[in-house]
Amino acid sequence: MNMTRMKLGMISMGMGSRIVGFMRNHSYQLFPPSITVRLKTTSSHYVSSRARDPTFEKFMDNYKNLLKVVSIQDLILANPQNPVVSLEFLCKLSQKLHLNRGSASFLRKYPHIFRIFYDPTKSQPLCALTNAALRIAHQESQAIAVSLPLVVNRLLRLLSMSTSKTVPLRAIFKVWRELGLPDDFEDSVLSQNPHLFKLLDGSEPGTHTLRMVDDVRNQTYSFTSAVENWRVEECCKENCGVERTEIQFSFRHGYPPGMRLSKNFKAKVKLWQSLPYVGPYEAMLPGTMRSKAAAMALEKRAVAIVHEFLSLTVEKMVEVEKISHFRKWFGIDLNIRDLFLDHPGIFYLSTKGKRHTVFLREAYDRGCLIHPNPVYHARRKLLDLVLLGRRGLVLEESSLRDVEETELLGES
Repeated sequence: MNMTRMKLGMISMGMGSRIVGFMRNHSYQLFPPSITVRLKTTSSHYVSSRARDPTFEKFMDNYKNLLKVVSIQDLILANPQNPVVSLEFLCKLSQKLHLNRGSASFLRKYPHIFRIFYDPTKSQPLCALTNAALRIAHQESQAIAVSLPLVVNRLLRLLSMSTSKTVPLRAIFKVWRELGLPDDFEDSVLSQNPHLFKLLDGSEPGTHTLRMVDDVRNQTYSFTSAVENWRVEECCKENCGVERTEIQFSFRHGYPPGMRLSKNFKAKVKLWQSLPYVGPYEAMLPGTMRSKAAAMALEKRAVAIVHEFLSLTVEKMVEVEKISHFRKWFGIDLNIRDLFLDHPGIFYLSTKGKRHTVFLREAYDRGCLIHPNPVYHARRKLLDLVLLGRRGLVLEESSLRDVEETELLGES
């Protein structure tokens, strides 16, 4: 009886594998090319099955530590009059800051950024930024101050992509760093431009929404998206063999090294590239969107919106959780993360550092921005100090004693 069951199980497993293989080999005939066929059962499986890009993965290995450094740096600079923070305070925030081995151990890893000293007047060890880290922080703040006109433009573009020309202020706070906004952007940007922006009370108590002023909305405010600029550049290249009609709805594609592109996949991408859609700054016309063609047009518009959103960021990258706060306001009725996974030639999704981060693939080459900006340059300098670690600097015995005192304080 057991042997019969084993044979039946092996037969069923063989049939199942043949059915799955048949679906994979004939999915182009079974389903229209415009429909993505997923054989994954869960979203986590879909994420884990994606093609990895070693360049982006290596970058995120270092960037996740940079984010922790920036969190501590912001705490230190929160008080400009006395830019220090006690190690006792950092020890209490170790779990929130994801400092698995404690704050003292983390600070000791980056002596080029953090300086630990003992304050006899307060009878406790403190942490401050080194002169090199302070210079970089000052350089970044200066670059942001100089780029305020660009910041205003980014916010206007962000509001223009919204179906109601309105977004929650808390959503802006989520991406203030990604958009290169100053710390006090409510005063230095919003209050200084009342002819452009207006703060309204939100639906919940204590919340606000940012809205484009009606006079600006009524103007013929025309923005050109980044992908449209790329299409024009492609057509204007010397010896360009691509006709305008071929790329008028296309996006630039590039894939992870080693990713196998089947004929069926290439055919689906080619068909998708030719599908017309409404651009990120164009108004959607009311009407029923129940047909497959209409659904694909909505998906392509969603791709255009998140593509433009990433183009507006300083580093052409953002956490998926942060951009999801804009989904309803942009009229995207799709899972944002799955949208990135469905288009690996345009976006790259990384899961390093217990967070999902999406990159605009075309903006990077070998882990660096192709067209950098001053704010990006300053942040890369801080990343260089993170990569330097403890190399090139010998800690004095007194500093080591301070760190050991801190470790004892964190354990107590």
